[in-house]
Amino acid sequence: MEHVEVEKSKVFIIVKIIEYVPNAVVIKTIIKKTTGNVSAVSFDSGENLTEKISPFDTFIQIIEGKAEVSIDDISQTLETGQAIIIPAHSRNTIKANERFKMISTIIKSGYE
Repeated sequence: MEHVEVEKSKVFIIVKIIEYVPNAVVIKTIIKKTTGNVSAVSFDSGENLTEKISPFDTFIQIIEGKAEVSIDDISQTLETGQAIIIPAHSRNTIKANERFKMISTIIKSGYE
């Protein structure tokens, strides 16, 4: 899948750069570098990301709606404006009991 970054030096409204797609999770790259990336992600109701373990810390912030985030079997509901850091090497899932949008920031430095 090709990652096309958002145009630099141009103002944008984060919740408007990504749309909901029925029965899908949509990811739009905002910026991608070797040291990490920032993406806007939309989840339709009932969708989720399969459980994974990342070798990097991941910061997520909900920008619209509510998300269920599980880290090492501890589930929390995050609402618009709330954020959490998923620690590196933790089992995690992100689930949409209702549709929502989030920003995901992965930091790759410091793990060399």
